[in-house]
Amino acid sequence: MQITMSEVKDLQATLTMVMEPADYEEQVEKEIRQLRQKAQIPGFRTGMVPKGLVKKMYGKGVLADVVNKEIGTALSKYIEEQKLQVLGEPLPNEEQNNRIDLDNDTTFTFVFDIALAPEMDTKMTAKNKVNYYKVMVTDEMVDNQVKSYAARYGQMETVDSVEENDIVRGSLKENKEDGLTKNEAMIYPRYMKNEDVKKQLIGLKKGETLVFNPMKAFDSESEVASLLGINKDDVKNYAESEFTLTIDQIQRHKDAAIDSELFVKVYGDNAPKDEAEFRARVRQEIEGNMQQDSDYKFGLDVKAALMKKVEKVELPADFLRRWVKTNNEKMTDEELDKNFPQMLEELKWQLVKDQLMKQLDIKVEKEEVEEYAKKVARMQYMQYGLMHVDDQYLTSFAQEMLKRDDQLRAMVERVAEEKIYAAERNIMKVEEKEVSQEEFNKLFA
Repeated sequence: MQITMSEVKDLQATLTMVMEPADYEEQVEKEIRQLRQKAQIPGFRTGMVPKGLVKKMYGKGVLADVVNKEIGTALSKYIEEQKLQVLGEPLPNEEQNNRIDLDNDTTFTFVFDIALAPEMDTKMTAKNKVNYYKVMVTDEMVDNQVKSYAARYGQMETVDSVEENDIVRGSLKENKEDGLTKNEAMIYPRYMKNEDVKKQLIGLKKGETLVFNPMKAFDSESEVASLLGINKDDVKNYAESEFTLTIDQIQRHKDAAIDSELFVKVYGDNAPKDEAEFRARVRQEIEGNMQQDSDYKFGLDVKAALMKKVEKVELPADFLRRWVKTNNEKMTDEELDKNFPQMLEELKWQLVKDQLMKQLDIKVEKEEVEEYAKKVARMQYMQYGLMHVDDQYLTSFAQEMLKRDDQLRAMVERVAEEKIYAAERNIMKVEEKEVSQEEFNKLFA
């Protein structure tokens, strides 16, 4: 099979493929023989249908399938042999391709448009400067985290009189004949918008009552619907209704004591022995989290520096728009216009990463991806308050995530990026700056 490439212009070229009978006849004959063995045609036993009849009935379809497969195989082989870095995939040239006559033609010519990756200078040196922001961990941050643990592992207790942050449980009855009744109602005084009603509730004891209008007290249809146990659409029917609340129970959250019992709940069997050691462990934990945030910010800044270096590099936008549309037939022109600039940036970043991985000889190993998946799993557990999960559960969770192709690809990309940032840290001039958490947060504004 003969393939020739035109002169490259604006990162675009055409591939002209000429397919002779010798390129497809053998495969067509093979497919016909296989069909003959399976064909079920009235009047003939299976496997005994004449070859000519099979060819007459199925030959054109077989030829079309074989030619189509050979096109894909030949294009892939040519691109690999010529070491072409193609963007997207080859697309049929809409002007130069002629209609193929499978009944009469034996030599077929196909023309494809391709787009090539641009040359880019992504090499960094010590002249390229980037800051590494290290967040200072203060005693206040440690105190706040200790308080957070104490609150998380605290418990509800029954108290005598209502305060603003309590939970008030009781029954509600609309003050009219056959009015709405809601048993086991729950009221959170702190969410009341009407300060006068809130003041009337504060200080009440079990068995005492409060007459109020829920809609005026909360000024939120969703909260009133939840309080009365009705649909949100029905709240308007009770806009002027007054209810009597009879208090059955008052509950208040009490923080856990900062003692050995809390230490075990937070850190498990390897718990600190006293409060000083507990606070030291908390500080170390915060420092670890802050370092992850610092590394993340550093990665963003390195990426920005790399993208700045290639900001003037142009991509073959017209071809890429056409390629996106071809592969996303349901996408409207408006959607493409909106998303295309970001698509180009993501593609350019992918090209930068690919080039850097070759320059820096970076490879992503299976074990690294698995370890990263465990880190993601650990962070997800932490969101639910599970701070110290056994390694076996993290491993199991990570393996489940990696079974999904999209998550596997995303994690491979993330590991590659982290390795690039780590390598660039040894190449670029990195200036470490200590900042407060407030200053650090402003860097993301």
